[in-house]
Amino acid sequence: MSDESQDGPFDYQLFGLAVRSEFPIPELPATTSAGEPDVAIRRGTDAGGTLISIGGIADFTVSEGTTICIAPAPGASPRNIRLYLLGSAMGLLLHQRALLPLHANAVEVNGKAIAFMGASGSGKSTLAAWFHDRGFRVVADDVCVVRFAADDSALVYPGLPRLRLWKEALEASGRDAADFARSYAGDDDWDKFDVPLEAAVTAPGSTPLAAIYLLDKGEAARVDHLGGIEAAEAIFANTYRGRFVAEAGDPKSHWEACIRLVRTTPIFRAVRQWGHQRMDEESSRLLEHARATIENSAA
Repeated sequence: MSDESQDGPFDYQLFGLAVRSEFPIPELPATTSAGEPDVAIRRGTDAGGTLISIGGIADFTVSEGTTICIAPAPGASPRNIRLYLLGSAMGLLLHQRALLPLHANAVEVNGKAIAFMGASGSGKSTLAAWFHDRGFRVVADDVCVVRFAADDSALVYPGLPRLRLWKEALEASGRDAADFARSYAGDDDWDKFDVPLEAAVTAPGSTPLAAIYLLDKGEAARVDHLGGIEAAEAIFANTYRGRFVAEAGDPKSHWEACIRLVRTTPIFRAVRQWGHQRMDEESSRLLEHARATIENSAA
């Protein structure tokens, strides 16, 4: 899972949760904590939890939104174990805690979070990289966890401090693939790479969510407002690891959270002309729209 010679426990922060692990997780920002963690990550199994079995990698048992137990497969790459730990296993745990994880990226613009959601391959991380490279803080990559404040406003909590980019997008951004590790170790055909982000360009705490954009492709660029059931269905469809909703708890509560988010946060469909050669133009247009949305909400 990582360097087994190091003695734990190790304390981290992820999605606003205090995480304590028996082994180091270098992908997470370290912290110090004297209290009880929100989430414990352990070796072994738990007969009372929900099992996620990844062939050749590990069995992950997720229990009550508080514990992930890991039984690695013989010879499995520690990096690949952590890939699924911080992906599917953590996704199930978030649903067990009745949080709202979106399959989205989020960046900070004028002190507010702007989220871009969509299916794999829709360009979320490429867009986040564009914002990052222009000095904007990245709040979350791939998984964007939403919570609600006492006044019902939506807040976004920091995710993994990295960007995950396909090789073509990585090189189009001016980076060299040779400088980064593949997201999945041991498979040279897996052309997705992890780009670590330094603390100075990641958001340190919760950030108010100002708008969500559903990314789409089309011949003509445009941004359309989504409302009502259409917007709620878009949130529901872009829930991270949404198949776990029925296993983890109450689907009705999850649907109500989607509606709650729609009532407090503007949702848009952003249609973009595809191609890295149009990236700067299309992203600049989205930035202008996001800034105008933030200004209008403050008026």
